[in-house]
Amino acid sequence: MQEYTVKADLEETGRRLDVFLSRYFKDIRLGYSRNFIQRLIREGGVTLGGVSLKPHHKVKSGEEFCITVNERKARDLEPREIALDVVYEDDELAVVNKPCGMVVHPGAGREQDSLASGLLCRFKKLSDVNPERPGIVHRLDKDTSGLLVVAKTNPVHLELARQFAEHSIKRKYLALVEGKMEFDENIIEAPIGRHPTQRKSMAVNFSAGARYAKTYYRTLERLGGFSLVELEPFTGRTHQLRVHLAYIGHPVLGDAKYGKRGNFRRLALHAVYLGFTHPVSGRSLEFRCDMPAEFKEHLHKTKTPVL
Repeated sequence: MQEYTVKADLEETGRRLDVFLSRYFKDIRLGYSRNFIQRLIREGGVTLGGVSLKPHHKVKSGEEFCITVNERKARDLEPREIALDVVYEDDELAVVNKPCGMVVHPGAGREQDSLASGLLCRFKKLSDVNPERPGIVHRLDKDTSGLLVVAKTNPVHLELARQFAEHSIKRKYLALVEGKMEFDENIIEAPIGRHPTQRKSMAVNFSAGARYAKTYYRTLERLGGFSLVELEPFTGRTHQLRVHLAYIGHPVLGDAKYGKRGNFRRLALHAVYLGFTHPVSGRSLEFRCDMPAEFKEHLHKTKTPVL
């Protein structure tokens, strides 16, 4: 059983309780879905002064909520024997290189061949801080490949979540993007929120509901009609890198949602570097993985760099 105490501040006044808690748990990287939060509230797992609440309860500044998450098995999540590229493993955690096309955890109507199902089969124990997503501390989009850290115990999970929340975990990505990048390096600092008309998409948005987002990029190569860039997110908003690159006119190749469909065989985004402090030993750990073969092939097709 996990227990949390969450206090609302002035900024959250008037927000629905389920939305407020979903945001809170996303910020600390536990990733409880809104459906999970709503069910938890309805089952009496969220109280205010000992009184159970409804998901639509309007939050007031200063209210302190007690959240109790009882241990339960992930619904419809079964161990599956899936080939995993395990970059590092010890008794507390593991680092894996996720392939493009694999979901981190299944959602409604999604396939069972997820990273979470493979992890359940591969490892004897995983954290159950979020019982629907065993071991999963953070995620990559289905079509983004690269490095992920997986927690085997709850204390390690919570400590890694804290590091993510404090932005002390370093992440770097490689991306192939449309067009010739204007700058060798720059920072994109623009808030991200829901797209005003396409509710399943995100966008740079200056409305009250948008959230601060910051991305650093460095141009590695300019090759004709595209560029190779290294990206470092300082915040962790949904689709942040893809939205920010599209915003400056250089969407990721193969990005059907924010760019053009069919100009690359996959989403050309890869988590190439991960650095963090080991929650138990205190050692500084750094991991790198190779550039995907599809990236190399695309780079080699253009022989004359444009400087």
